Amino acid sequence: MTQPVSVPEGRAQSGRRILLLADSLAYHGPDRPELLTEPRLFPNVLADALDAQADVVAQVGWTARHAWRALTRDPRVYSLLVPAADAVVLAVGGMDYLPTALPTHLREGIAFLRPPPVRRAVRQVYVAAQPRAARWTRGRIRAMPQRLTDAYLAKCVAALRTVRPGLPIIGILPPRHRAAAFAFELRGHESAWRAARAWGQLHHVPMADLARVVQPHLDAGRANADGLHFGWESHRDVGLELARVLSTCRGWPRSEDDQPV
Repeated sequence: MTQPVSVPEGRAQSGRRILLLADSLAYHGPDRPELLTEPRLFPNVLADALDAQADVVAQVGWTARHAWRALTRDPRVYSLLVPAADAVVLAVGGMDYLPTALPTHLREGIAFLRPPPVRRAVRQVYVAAQPRAARWTRGRIRAMPQRLTDAYLAKCVAALRTVRPGLPIIGILPPRHRAAAFAFELRGHESAWRAARAWGQLHHVPMADLARVVQPHLDAGRANADGLHFGWESHRDVGLELARVLSTCRGWPRSEDDQPV
């Protein structure tokens, strides 16, 4: 999913553009995946709050490694979106800490198995094994080891600062989940949250605390039934938190009409 978000009717257009490298949290609503033009998605809430346009590059299950690959291997990203961006949001990391039954490259390889009956059988086994593996390992086996998450995010920042010096870049502190698919396993979250905060401090990247703004809605049951993706209330508050952090960054182009977020 690599098309820019169209500005919904009625939204002001200042010409400012925000590039978001994200996972499926960016485009899943409380019931299903949504078109990127859905104004309640957090990238559009962010853009609306800052009188900008959001360009979203995201797919389901994306980790920091996928963000790096998009940044360096998708010609549309590095040829068009990065040069046009007034800011970049690295909205990945929330999937990296999730417990897994298979390393990411093996899980993604299931889609390429042939013949189709074999693919379906392997997928069924994987789906059944995933929550059991999360319980057995107590969340110790992550989708992406923390050292690799940190390394790929650092590569993204270094590359962006090389080709666009002074470009505002922000990241995220990952939210919690309440997903049966991961056996409701959260023992890896706290260490991932602390590591993300330390990474942001080390690389001078402001971090939006998604755990803080999402948790009240998660506790109240205002989320997707899968327990992983956001409800509309979380999308709203995540977008506003990202806007708050980004609006304070040096280099963000302000106008006379800007209001405090």
